[in-house]
Amino acid sequence: MLTLMEAPGPNCSLCPRLAQFRQENCEAYPDWFNSPVPSFGRLDAELLILGLAPGLKGANRTGRPFTGDYAGDLLYPTLLHFGFAKGVYDSRPDDGVEMMNTRIANAVRCVPPQNKPVGAEIKACAPFLDSELKAMTNLKVIVALGTIAHNAAIGALGEKRSAWKFGHNASHEIAGGPVVIDSYHCSRYNTNTGRLTEEMFHDVFRNVQSRL
Repeated sequence: MLTLMEAPGPNCSLCPRLAQFRQENCEAYPDWFNSPVPSFGRLDAELLILGLAPGLKGANRTGRPFTGDYAGDLLYPTLLHFGFAKGVYDSRPDDGVEMMNTRIANAVRCVPPQNKPVGAEIKACAPFLDSELKAMTNLKVIVALGTIAHNAAIGALGEKRSAWKFGHNASHEIAGGPVVIDSYHCSRYNTNTGRLTEEMFHDVFRNVQSRL
């Protein structure tokens, strides 16, 4: 059975600012998850969806990536549409949605203030992503949602970020590794401003389908 060599504990203190923010949320919202959010899906999946970090009222509340916020309202129906998940998404971690050959993770595992991790926090979380990719021995495609996720994926694959520039629906063919396919993040801001439309997001997953 595949296992992770490293994963953040529930009271991870690697990032003081994030630990403090987590403690504040524990006090303000004691019924929320308020811990580093674990990835969702099997380690033997061929597809990894990589996001930025848990949303305050999404994954930080529910304990499942992209669950309970607007980004999940676009991501999960898209995964269901293309057969990368099955079930009915209902914005709850117990809604019964099951990943199909797909895993979802975040570059930063704890919720950051204003959804903006700083460089030191991204670096501190990098070993967890490194470990995850090593454990995913069947991995063929990484969908990187946004520039931070793109840079985290490229770094975890041992490549120079300057050599691989982010671009929506761009495919990065890295020798000996999975293909990295970029997408604008499925955030409310990006969809409300028209930077990312549902059709654009679907185009990314058509690209993914052609790779698997």
